[in-house]
Formats: sequence, structure tokens, C-alpha cells
Amino acid sequence: MADPYAPHKSIVSILAIIAAIASFFVHSGVLGLVLAIIAIVLGVIGFLASLLPGTRGGVISVLAMVLGVIGAIAGVVRALMHFGHHL
Repeated sequence: MADPYAPHKSIVSILAIIAAIASFFVHSGVLGLVLAIIAIVLGVIGFLASLLPGTRGGVISVLAMVLGVIGAIAGVVRALMHFGHHL
């Protein structure tokens, strides 16, 4: 039986890293930007949750925030290229 007092990973941290990685694989710049913003917000929440005793995921949350910022920049560039091409 698992130890109920063992540290557990924060679900929010895992969702943050999934959103950050997904922001690089979508073809829409706007959707990539939205996923990157979600990753940043969830990364902050996950990092704050990891400060609580018994919760892990701080490193994953920080990585999600960094990837989210990079994904946001890439999303803006993709969106500008897409909309600039149609002008």
C-alpha cells in the first residue's frame, strides 16, 4: 500500500508542462499563444503549490514557465507571419 504521507507531484505542474510543450506543436500562432499563456499561469500556480509540504513539481513548473515564455514569443511571431502574409 502506498504511503499517504509521501510527496506527490502537483497535477497543475504536469498540466503546465503539457500546455507548454503543446504550444510548440500547434500550427496556429494564436492557439500556440493561448497554450503558452496557460502554461505560464499554471506554472506559477504549480510552483506556488510545490512550496507546500508534501507536494513536488517546482522544477517542472519553472520549466513550464520558461517554455511558456518561449512558446508565447513563437506564437506571436507565427501569428504575425500568418496575418502579415494576408495583408
